[in-house]
Amino acid sequence: MSIPMPCIPKAFRNTCLRPVRFLIYGLLLFIFSCAQPEVAGWWDYKFQLGENPSFGTLILESQQGELQGSLKSFQLGTLPLENLKLSGSRLTADFQQWGTTFTLKGKFRENNFEGIVRARGENHPFEAKKLSGDTLHIERSPITYVLTEQDLSETETNIDHRGIVAELNEESYQRGERIYNANCINCHGTPDIEGSIPLSTKFWSQTLNAGNDPYAMYQTVSKGFKTMPPQLTLTPREKYDVITYIRETYVRGSNPQEYFTISPGYLAGLPVGESKGPDPKPYHPWSDQDYGNFFINTYELVDAETGPERYHSPGPTPFADEDYRKNNFAYKGIAIRLDKGEGGVSKGKAWMIFDHDLMRIAGAWTGNGFIDWEGILLNDRHETYPRTIGKLHFETPVGPGWANPKNGSYEDPRFTARDGRKFGPLPKTWANYKGLYHHEGRVIISYTVGGSEILEELGMEGSVGQVIFTRTLNISPSTALELRIATTDKQLMLKGRGGKLVEKNGYHLLQIDPKKRAELKLFIAHRDVEQFEDLVESSEGPENLSPYTKGGTPSYPEELSTQIIPGSEEGLFAVDQLSPPYANPWNCRMKLSGIDFLTDGNKAVACSTDGDVWLIKGLMDGGNVLRWKRIAAGLFQPLGIKVVNDDIFVICRDQLVRLLDLNGDEETDFYESYNHDHQVTDHFHEFAMGLQADKEGNLYYAKSGRHAREALLPQHGTLIKVEKGGLNSKIIATGFRAANGVCLNPDGSFLVTDQQGYWNPMNRINWVTASEKPKFYGNMWGYNPPKDSTRNAMEKPMVWVDMEFDRSPSELLWVESSKWGALNKGLLSFSYGYGKIQLVYNEEVNGQRQGGVIDLPGMKFYTGVMRGRFHPRDEHLYLCGMEAWSTTQNMRPGDLYRIRYTGKTLPLPTKLNATSEGIKLTFASVLEAESATNPDNYQIMTWDLIRSRTYGSDRYNIKKLGISEVELLENEQAVLLTLKDITPVDVMTIDYNILDSKGVVLKGTIQNTIHELGEAINMAK
Repeated sequence: MSIPMPCIPKAFRNTCLRPVRFLIYGLLLFIFSCAQPEVAGWWDYKFQLGENPSFGTLILESQQGELQGSLKSFQLGTLPLENLKLSGSRLTADFQQWGTTFTLKGKFRENNFEGIVRARGENHPFEAKKLSGDTLHIERSPITYVLTEQDLSETETNIDHRGIVAELNEESYQRGERIYNANCINCHGTPDIEGSIPLSTKFWSQTLNAGNDPYAMYQTVSKGFKTMPPQLTLTPREKYDVITYIRETYVRGSNPQEYFTISPGYLAGLPVGESKGPDPKPYHPWSDQDYGNFFINTYELVDAETGPERYHSPGPTPFADEDYRKNNFAYKGIAIRLDKGEGGVSKGKAWMIFDHDLMRIAGAWTGNGFIDWEGILLNDRHETYPRTIGKLHFETPVGPGWANPKNGSYEDPRFTARDGRKFGPLPKTWANYKGLYHHEGRVIISYTVGGSEILEELGMEGSVGQVIFTRTLNISPSTALELRIATTDKQLMLKGRGGKLVEKNGYHLLQIDPKKRAELKLFIAHRDVEQFEDLVESSEGPENLSPYTKGGTPSYPEELSTQIIPGSEEGLFAVDQLSPPYANPWNCRMKLSGIDFLTDGNKAVACSTDGDVWLIKGLMDGGNVLRWKRIAAGLFQPLGIKVVNDDIFVICRDQLVRLLDLNGDEETDFYESYNHDHQVTDHFHEFAMGLQADKEGNLYYAKSGRHAREALLPQHGTLIKVEKGGLNSKIIATGFRAANGVCLNPDGSFLVTDQQGYWNPMNRINWVTASEKPKFYGNMWGYNPPKDSTRNAMEKPMVWVDMEFDRSPSELLWVESSKWGALNKGLLSFSYGYGKIQLVYNEEVNGQRQGGVIDLPGMKFYTGVMRGRFHPRDEHLYLCGMEAWSTTQNMRPGDLYRIRYTGKTLPLPTKLNATSEGIKLTFASVLEAESATNPDNYQIMTWDLIRSRTYGSDRYNIKKLGISEVELLENEQAVLLTLKDITPVDVMTIDYNILDSKGVVLKGTIQNTIHELGEAINMAK
C-alpha cells in the first residue's frame, strides 16, 4: 500500500541543513509508520442493522497511492466506499444502499476494526477482523469419495478454483438459492422443514465431515461422499453457487463453528487453472416460459424509438394519478404471436394485441423481444406494467374498435375515472367478447357486434423485415357495421366478400354489407413495406374459420409424472409432498394459485399465476405417482379455480373463464369468457383473488384495490358476485385493500382476508354479510368511501391479525373431514406470508363476530400457502402454494401438499370465548387439574391499534393482564381464566403451557380480538 508522505516544513528544505533535514525526515517517517496501521487487505466484517446482521468483506487497497475500498456482501452486493479518508488509525467513508447514504466510522487496532455505521440519525455497530494473506494449504488426502478424479467429466479438468471463488458475489448467491431449492432441499430440508433423507447433513447444526471450506465442499458435491451422491449435472460455477448459498444462509449464522472464512491466504492455496467450465445459464424464467401462442395481460404499446418515456408519480402517498390519457394501453390485451416457431409468444418476432374490452386491435409490432417483462408476476417489479419493445407498425386509439351498431358513432360510453380515462368493457348490446378458440396453435377470437357473430384470426405474411399483418373476419348477417382499422398513413387492402374499405377522419374503415354473411381478409402494412400490392395479390384470400371451433389435436400432449413423497407420521399432521413437474417442456414455473377436484376423485385441477391450468391424476388410485397434463395456458394472472358440475372456472385479472374441452382430449379448446365485467387498469396491485360457488351456481371472488393510491374504479377493493349464467355481476362488499381469498360460509355469508397497509393498521379477517347496500370494510382509499374516516363508519374485522402471527393471510376454509377429529367443522386460515396454517376461533356476541388465531403445530411449507380444499372422498386437506411478493417461504416457486391428521393429541384449544369474567379455552382432551388451574402457566397481553392513512400501526397501550383465578369447566376439558381488567381490545395474546390428564404437554400462543364481552358463565359449584 502506498501511504502519502508527511508534509516537510520549508525550514528543513534548506541545503545547508541537509544532514539535519534527513535526520528529522527519517524520524518523522518512523513515527508516521508506527502510528499508521497497515490497513490494506481483506477484513471480515459484521454489520448489525437492527435485528438483521449483514456479513461480508471490507476490501481496502491502494490505487496509484490512494486508498480505495468497498464492502462486498452476498446479501447486499458490492458497495463502493465514497469519500474514503484515513487519518492515522481512524477511517471514515460513505456508501449508498436502499436510496440512503450510510457513513462508516471506526478505528483500527492492529488486526481489528471497531466502528459504527450511521444512517437516518441512528448508529449501528460495525466490526471487522483482518484476514491473513499467508498461503494456506489444507490436507484432504484421508477423505474417500464416491467417485475418483478419473470418473469426472472433461468439464472438471484444469478448473480455475481460485478465480471462481474470488469472483463469488450476490449473483452467485442468488443462483445458488435456486439450485438449492430446486434440488438439495428435497433431501437436506431447512431448519423449519425436515428433509426426506434424515441422514443428509443439516448444515445449520451438524459437522461437515468431508470439510467445511468451499473447495472441500466442491469435492463433496462433485464426487459424492457416503450417502451424498455426486451432482453430475451442475457446472463448476453452479457448484460453487450452491455452496455459497449453503454457507451464507445456513452455516454462517446458525452453525458458526463450521463456517470457513475465505481469506487471501486461502485463495492463494487453491488450484489455478485455465477453465471455469461452461457458463451458467441466464435465469429469466418469465421470458423463458412457453406461454403458448397467446398471452393475456395489460400491455402498453409503444415504439422503441419514438414511444414516450415511462412515468410514475412520485410520493408522498397516496401517489397522484399519472396523465396516461394519451398512452395506448390494452388493459385486457390478448397478445398473439404471428410468426411460426417454437417457444410461444415470448420467442416470437411479430405480434398483434386484441383488446377484448373494446374489440379493437390495439397495435402490431415486430422485434427481437416480445415485451420488457416489467410486472409483479413477471419479473417481480412493483408499480409498473409490461410494455412492447421493437417497432410498432400500426396502432389504434384507446376506444371502440367497431362503431356503435345503433348510430355509427365511435364515442366511448364507458365508465370515466377520476383521471379522465375510461375503463371496462363496452355495453353488451354494442359488443361482447365471448372467448377464444385454441386449435393446434391457431387462435380464433369470438365476439359479437350488435346482433352479429364474429370470428377473427390475426396473422402475418411476408418476412419480419417486410411484414404484412392480416385480419381474417367471418361475420354473420348483420345490420350495417363499421370497423376502424388503422390511420390512413398505413397501407391497406381487402380480399373477400361482404365489405368495402373507405377513408374517413384520418382512418381506414371497413364497412360491412348489411344482411349478408361476410368472409374478409384485411392486409395492413407500414409505409416502408415494398411491393405491398403485389404481395397481397399473390396471397390467399379469407378462410372459413368455423372448422377451427371444434377442437383439434392437443397442443400440450405430454403427460408428466412426479413422485408422491409421504410425510412423517410422527407429528400431529403428516405432510405429503405432491410436488409438480418443475422440469417441464414449457419451462413453467408452477406457481400454483388454486386447486379443486373433479367428480372423479382421482383427478384435480390447479391453476398457476403464469397463466396455466393443469389436470392432475393419481390422487386416489393408491400409487405413489401423480400424472400432470397442461390443459390451458396464456391466461391473465389466475388466482383461483372452482369446479362446478365438472365445469372448470378460473378467475383471472381480466375475466372469469370457463374452460371447455370440445373433443374429449382433456385440453381446453374454447376459453369461454363467462363474465368480463371486470374493470382493469394498468396498476400492478389489483388482483382478482379466490373463487367460490354457492349451491345455486353463483360465483364469488375478491378484487384488490390499488397499492398506495386511491381507487379509480368502483370494483377496486370489493367482493363480487357473478350470477349463474355469467350475464350479470354485482358488488356485495367494499373497502378492501388486498383481499387474497374468499371463503363461503355455511350460512351464506363470507370470510374475506385483507392485508396490512394504508388505512389497515393490521391484517384483517372479515366476516362479510351481503346486503342491498354493500358494507364498507375500512380502506378509505377504496372507491367512494364514507366521509367518516373513523372506525364508526366501517365494519369491524372478526380478527385483527398481527404481523408476527401472519404477515399475509390468504384464504380461509371450513374443515369438512371426520378424519380431522375434534378439528372437524373448525375454521382454518392459510398463510401466504409465513407458509403455515392457523386454526381460527370465531364466536358471535351481541350480533358481532370476533375470534382469534393459533398456529397448527409442525406446519411449515416451502412456499406461501394460497388455497386449499378438502377432498370429498379421502377427506384429507390439499393445499397449493407459491412464492412471489411478501412471503418468507420462497424455497420453491410453487408446490402442492396433502395434509393428513395423525390422530395425536391436539395441543391447542378448539374453542375460545371472551366473557365478562375472562377468557374461556376449550380443549379436545381432559386436562390435568394442577397444571391447568395454575395461573402462572398462562400469560395474557393486550394492546391497541391506531387506524390511519399511514402504513400499518405500532402497538399502543400495551398491558399485561393479571389472572386472579383459573377454574376447570365442562368435564375438565375447559378452563376459565378470570380477568378483572378484561375489556374489549384490538389485540390480545394468550400464552398457555399446561398438561392434559395423560401428561401430554399442551402449549401455544393465541392471538385474538375482543369487540364484545359475552355473558358470565354460570358455573356449577
